[in-house]
Amino acid sequence: MTVHSESGTHSRAAVPVVADHAHGSHQSFWLGVMCLTGVDYFSTLGYQPSIAFEAAGLIAPIATVVLVLVTLLGALPVYRHVAEKSPDGQGSIQMLERLVRGWPGKLMVLTLLGFAATDFVITKTLSAADAAEHLMHNPLWEKYGPHWLTSQSVDPQRVTLTMAMLVLLGASFMRGFREVIGMAVVIVGVYLVLNLIVIGSGLAYLVSHPERFTSWLHHLEAGEWHMHEGFPDFGGGWKSIIIVSLLVFPKLALGLSGFETGVAVMPLIKGDPTDTPAHPAGRIRNAKKLLLTAALIMSACLLGSSMVTATLIDPHELLPGGGGEHRALAYIAHGDSGLPLNPLFGDFFGTVYDISTIMILGFAGASAMAGLLALVPRYLPRYGMAPEWAKVTHLLVLVFTGVNLLVTWIFDADVSAQGGAYATGVLVLMCSACIATVIDVYRSRAGKFFLVRIPWVYVMICAVFVYTTTANMIERPDGLKIALCFIATVLVLSFASRLSRSTELRFEGFEFVDGTSKFLWDSLKHLEFPVLVPHRPGRTSLEVKEQTIREQHRLPPEVPVVFVEAELGDPSEFRQAPLMEVTESEGKFIIKIKRCASIAHAVTSAALELSDFDKPPEIHFGWSDESPLAASFSFLLFGEGNVPWMVRELICKAQPDPERQPRVVIG
Repeated sequence: MTVHSESGTHSRAAVPVVADHAHGSHQSFWLGVMCLTGVDYFSTLGYQPSIAFEAAGLIAPIATVVLVLVTLLGALPVYRHVAEKSPDGQGSIQMLERLVRGWPGKLMVLTLLGFAATDFVITKTLSAADAAEHLMHNPLWEKYGPHWLTSQSVDPQRVTLTMAMLVLLGASFMRGFREVIGMAVVIVGVYLVLNLIVIGSGLAYLVSHPERFTSWLHHLEAGEWHMHEGFPDFGGGWKSIIIVSLLVFPKLALGLSGFETGVAVMPLIKGDPTDTPAHPAGRIRNAKKLLLTAALIMSACLLGSSMVTATLIDPHELLPGGGGEHRALAYIAHGDSGLPLNPLFGDFFGTVYDISTIMILGFAGASAMAGLLALVPRYLPRYGMAPEWAKVTHLLVLVFTGVNLLVTWIFDADVSAQGGAYATGVLVLMCSACIATVIDVYRSRAGKFFLVRIPWVYVMICAVFVYTTTANMIERPDGLKIALCFIATVLVLSFASRLSRSTELRFEGFEFVDGTSKFLWDSLKHLEFPVLVPHRPGRTSLEVKEQTIREQHRLPPEVPVVFVEAELGDPSEFRQAPLMEVTESEGKFIIKIKRCASIAHAVTSAALELSDFDKPPEIHFGWSDESPLAASFSFLLFGEGNVPWMVRELICKAQPDPERQPRVVIG
């Protein structure tokens, strides 16, 4: 039995509360929630076909087949497992946090937060840049846009528009932003219908004009792939085509972006009436339906769009400087391909398509901003690794908006240039999901044989994503550089915050092993002038310790001595709710405190609670020969060194009234 304590007014620091979105919030049918995933996942159709052609040329449809196989046979099974193990939407980062404890786990989470920040920030900047591309190439913008802007060259105009959209996005959050499933359903529904018309019309034209498909095959077999300059010449033939498809596949990894979002929106999914917080079986089942449906829709769109792009658009129009660069499907929707694909296609339909694309890209940026605003407060304050202003949404929005503008300026708002950074963030998070799944399944299996417990299927999937991530980082190191900048920033700010907040009490109240301990603890609160003596078991007996303390500190026999034995738990934790056991033997009270994140904080918390009801106790320490530098370092990382000095510092900070401060005595 665990009994909880009622802490005094001074002994419980303000704790930032992370709302449990799984309960008490509006939940919807899983198809509607899928549209929230879709604003991130499906919006990549705005630039994915063009990026795929830029990376693979006419081989893009074959490379896309590889992407689809990895999606359905790799990413989907992994994230279905993640959804089952993380039904509250915290995903693979939370799984790894549970699986890897202590400072290694904290450092792993902080590193993943750096990659997640890369993912979310580049999602916003890349989406805004592609929205600017669609706007700039629309004939109405060229005709009616402000002259001071349209008269500029392409690059400055794109940067200006992208930054304006990012500022507008930040301003919307300053006023308050809430994800509205109804809006997402409309935006995603319209966008998918328009893409169905564009892609479907192109595929129908291919069926009625098979010579276009035959010509494409002829170019493939002849080695006329329109690959970018500098790519090795493998010659023609299907063997070379398959090799090249495997080599360029990592560049198409943007098409995998929706799985993390799919898990993140799980709390909004309506489950069964019989669901409980501990066992939301219906919500998990519907989340798996969401992931499967989204993956199938996106796979079909990716295959269809890459085929239509490679066979119906002049390859030169998709290269840098061409009219279809970064907007292949919009190029078709405007009727610029020169083929009679659909009588609807033209400036009017193309403008409708552009508006829909800009809206879904803007909503994808908003979703990414919401993800960042949820991610930072979820982990960093709990680790003590965020300053107080990190709880203020408006200040975070200003910081993130500034970062977005800086990234846009560094990349010159170039969609292709940001693709590597985006893919890096996405792929590292997917690798973390694979690793978390492998560890979780391995630990859940019984058996003595190591090889039998290993989930080999997940290991193979993990190997594919590790290869893909590594290849992407080698080919496009900009993504890794940006991610390392985010990681370094997170680590430096986190540890600076942890250092500055080390003297906070960070105490959430005691828990008791049984009712007897709770009763004895309440009795100690009314004991007149108790002396607390921290004692480390195993060094000296309690009798010898008491005799030494009474002699050195000149304590008469009538002064009651209470021994405190604090056992260190996980020193990487910031806030603590220690477990207390109080026993009495031959007139001696012994307080045993376990699960301490810091010995000094546990002793201080006990002394402060005892001072609430009667005369404050004294805390008597023995002298230590440990050097001050080593003691401070040991305290910050391991929660042990410099205990007497830190107890005094904590008491003065937590209890400003000198009359109510427990007295620290060192002898």
